[in-house]
Amino acid sequence: LKPQWKVNNIISKITINDLLSRGIKSLILDVDGTLITGSKPVISNEIKNWILKSKDSFSIYLFSNNPSRIRIKLIAEQLNLEFSHLGGKPRTRKLKTILDKIPHESNQIAMIGDRIFTDIIVGNRLNMYTILVDSVDHYGNKVETNNFQSIERYLAKFITGDPS
Repeated sequence: LKPQWKVNNIISKITINDLLSRGIKSLILDVDGTLITGSKPVISNEIKNWILKSKDSFSIYLFSNNPSRIRIKLIAEQLNLEFSHLGGKPRTRKLKTILDKIPHESNQIAMIGDRIFTDIIVGNRLNMYTILVDSVDHYGNKVETNNFQSIERYLAKFITGDPS
């Protein structure tokens, strides 16, 4: 239930140097909440630019639980990335098939997402480097109050006994 790195901000605030200094060589990105809001399949310029710059340093793959192939494909096409929908997180089967295609050790692959009980759990189960970010709104800004995310983080702290 614990990520290796809790960013306390949105994905675009992570620097490429921070990722490289942690030995990261590939990125698996959650889509809904992490890159876009749940209701609007449009990626903000800030997040889009972050991903495009990151492509120079990392192989990147989109991995979503969303059942809509069309929705995730729309985002993937904006970024020219491979993608998978209906991921089944926190189950590992579908993500394992993607990891088998990546020529790096699992601990050199970062799973970046906004949800503990899906993104972080699946990444930890596969020995990936897990990064928890805050959710984004329609404009790609940090969602200041995300009740669902707050409940998840509270439960994770309660379960693990982590006071931080």
